[in-house]
Amino acid sequence: MSRKNKVPFFASLQVKYALSYLVIFAVVLVLLNTYPVLASQDLLFASKRDSLKSQTAVMASALMELESLSSDQVARVMNMLDSMGLSRILVTDPAGLILYDSTCQPQEEGEPPPGEEETPPAEYRYALYQEVVSALRGNDVFYSRYADRVFTSTAAMPIVYRGMVIGSIYILEVDRAQGELLYSLQQNLRTISLVIAVVTLVMSALFSKMLTARIAALLRAIRIVGEGEYGHRLQPVGRDELAQLAGEFNHLTDRLQTTEEIRRRFVSDASHELKTPLASIRLLADSILQAGEMDLEMVRDFVGDIGSEAERLTRITEHLLALTRLDSLPAGERWAVDVSQVAERSVALLQPVADTAGVTVEQNLKPGCTVLCTEDDLSQICFNLVENAIKYNFRGGKVFVSVYRDGDQVLLEVGDTGVGIPEEDLPKVFNRFYRVDKARSRAAGGTGLGLSIVRDTARRHNGWVTARPRNPEGSLFTVGFPQYIPETGGKGAEQ
Repeated sequence: MSRKNKVPFFASLQVKYALSYLVIFAVVLVLLNTYPVLASQDLLFASKRDSLKSQTAVMASALMELESLSSDQVARVMNMLDSMGLSRILVTDPAGLILYDSTCQPQEEGEPPPGEEETPPAEYRYALYQEVVSALRGNDVFYSRYADRVFTSTAAMPIVYRGMVIGSIYILEVDRAQGELLYSLQQNLRTISLVIAVVTLVMSALFSKMLTARIAALLRAIRIVGEGEYGHRLQPVGRDELAQLAGEFNHLTDRLQTTEEIRRRFVSDASHELKTPLASIRLLADSILQAGEMDLEMVRDFVGDIGSEAERLTRITEHLLALTRLDSLPAGERWAVDVSQVAERSVALLQPVADTAGVTVEQNLKPGCTVLCTEDDLSQICFNLVENAIKYNFRGGKVFVSVYRDGDQVLLEVGDTGVGIPEEDLPKVFNRFYRVDKARSRAAGGTGLGLSIVRDTARRHNGWVTARPRNPEGSLFTVGFPQYIPETGGKGAEQ
C-alpha cells in the first residue's frame, strides 16, 4: 500500500470496530458494577427499615404501659427487653431529656459498642438528634447510610399514652457484617469486570481483525483491478453481506474483463479496417507520383480507386460514429411508428440497387403493425438488412421483406436466396467487424458494422434480432418489437 493511501490508525475500520465493542462492553461493565450493588443496598436498607421499625414499635409498646416515664421505670422495662444487637437505645421525655441510654449502662464485655461516640457528661443529657425531635412531633423516622464498609441505621418513634406524646425512643444500629458483605460483593464484581475487560479487549481485537481482513482483501482486489489486472478474483467466504459483496465484485470484474476484451478487439479491428483503405490510398498516390509518364486514362482509374477507398473510409467512420452514439446516448423520445410504411420506403430507396444487381424484392407488409420507436432508427434497421440481402445475393436472386404481428410482437423479416451464413458463424454475425466472407464483403463495400448497428438499435427500443438459415437457401433475419397499443385518450409518444 502506498504511503499516501495508508489509512490513519484511529480512522481504520479495525480500530473503529474494536472501540465500538469496547464501548459496548464498558457500558455493560459499568452497569454490572453499579446496578447489583445499588440493588443490594436498597434491599438491605429496606430490610433494616422494617427490622428497626419493628423493634422500635415493640419497645414503644412496652413503654406505653407506663403512665409517666421516669429513669428507673424505663430502665427496668428496657432491661427486660432484648436489645437484639443494637448499638444504642435512647428513651427521652417530651422535652428531649434522656431517661435511658444503653451506652451508659454497665457492659458485660467492658467496651462500648463500636462506631459510637464517647458518652457525653451527665449535665448534657438532652438528645439533640433530628430523629428525636421529629419523633417528639409524632412522626416515625428512619435513616440509613452506607460508608466505609459500614451500614449505619437509625430509627425513632414517639411514645404515645392516651393520645399524648409522653416521650420518644431512638435506636442506632451499626452493622459491619453486612457492610463487609456488600464490600466483598463489590470487590468480586470488580475482579469479574477486570477479567471480562481483558477478554473483551482480546476478542474485540480478534473479531475486528477478522471482519476488516475481508474488507481489506476487497480493497486490495479493487486496487489490483484498478491497475488493469481484470483477471483478479476474490474467493467468497461465508454467506453474509461481505460474501455477497465479493460475489458482486467478481461479477463486476467479469464484465470489466469482457468489456476490456471487446474494447481491445474493437480497437484492433477498427485499426485494421481503417489501415487497409488508407494503405490502398497511399499506394495509389505513390504510384501516381512515382510514375514518370502516365496516360490520362490510367490516372483517372487510380484517382477513381482513391475515391472508392475514401468512400469506404467514410462509411466505416459513419458506422463507428453511429455505434458510439448508440453506446453513449439514451433512446430519447419515441413515437408510434408503422413498421410496414418504413419498410416500404426503405425498399423503394434500395430498388435501384436491387435492379443493378439483378435482384427481385418481394414485399408482404401487413397494415397496423405499430411500435414505439423513432422513424430514423427503424429506417436504419430496415435499410441495413435489405441492403445486405441485396449485396450478398446472386444475380437473379430474390429478397423477401415481411412485416406482421405475432401475439404482442411486431416482426420484421428479411430473407434472401443468397450465399447464406454457415451454422457456426450465426452467433457471431452481430459482432462488430465480423464478416463471414471477408473478400466478398470488401468487394461489396461492407464494413462489418451494419448488423451490429441493427442489433444495438433494436435493443435501444426494447427489441431483438436473430439470424438463421433460410430453407432451402440463403439467410433469414428477424427483428421483433413490442406492439404498441394506444391508450384511450393517451398520447402516442414515450419520453
